[in-house]
Amino acid sequence: MQDSIGIPACFSSALKSSDDHTTVTRSGQSVHMSVYRTKIADHCRLITITWCKNLMLHGLSVSVEGPEGEAQYSWKVKLKPWYFWRKQGSKRFIVHGDKAVDIFWDLKAAKFDGETEPTSEYYVAVVCNQEVVLLIGDLKKEAYRKTGCRPALFDPLLVSKKEHIFGKRKFSTRAKFHEKGRCHEISIDCQNKSNVGGDSSSGVQVQPEMEIRFDGHVMIHVKHLQWKFRGNESVHLNKMRVEVYWDVHDWLFSPGLKHALFIFKPVLSSMSMSSSHSLSSSSPPLSSSSTPLSTKTGSSGSLEGFSVSESSEFCLFLYAWKVE
Repeated sequence: MQDSIGIPACFSSALKSSDDHTTVTRSGQSVHMSVYRTKIADHCRLITITWCKNLMLHGLSVSVEGPEGEAQYSWKVKLKPWYFWRKQGSKRFIVHGDKAVDIFWDLKAAKFDGETEPTSEYYVAVVCNQEVVLLIGDLKKEAYRKTGCRPALFDPLLVSKKEHIFGKRKFSTRAKFHEKGRCHEISIDCQNKSNVGGDSSSGVQVQPEMEIRFDGHVMIHVKHLQWKFRGNESVHLNKMRVEVYWDVHDWLFSPGLKHALFIFKPVLSSMSMSSSHSLSSSSPPLSSSSTPLSTKTGSSGSLEGFSVSESSEFCLFLYAWKVE
């Protein structure tokens, strides 16, 4: 499995993108990377927010795509317990030659609850042209008061999320398949099952199997994983179809600490929920006063109470490192 994800150096300035997976393996750090498309200086640009965690500290990195998708402007901070002054502040850099981009953050009271990303009591804001072009965290009022800027006319669009997680047999994460949709619990369980019979002399065969659950419900069950180590299936969550792809070859056939790759791609389904892999969920309809930064093409429908285009750009990449 060769896949370059370009993780910013949260813990070591010497980290190179070509050594991403090696560095993750050596440090045992969890990495969550979210990529947003927004408007900066009248141009659509990608902003990447990366959270890292190891045994010693948390790290935060923010990078902004440069012209023509070239060099990025980046900033990072290490959240060590004894570095209180680094948990709040601002940073400015110049893009397009003369456009100032400011990053404001307040993490002094952030609650991580053992997770890689904070769960509450924080904000990270990106500002350009007196507009908050990206704001994450629950302290939104504090962020607008600190920056003194107005919300942008266009909502940022979450394009992708990439996560590195570690485990022995079970792996779990939480994901929103639409920016304002509900959060779903995703868990992956890989284990060996003993089957009586077969060709072995003892009459007992050990077969690897895998289960993928959404919100506690088994949606995908793969038997004989040694033969089906790569594959894909569709599951349904309310009116949304999620395409699930997996590649667990290195788990089964490569020695040492190796990772499997899981991809979750949401697609709005206009068909009835007749599939056996369906899970209904009820979410109250909400609305947003600003305009999403996307061009809606094709037919549209309701996705978890929101009006979205038929195709979704969001994709979740999950790198599961199996620790023996």
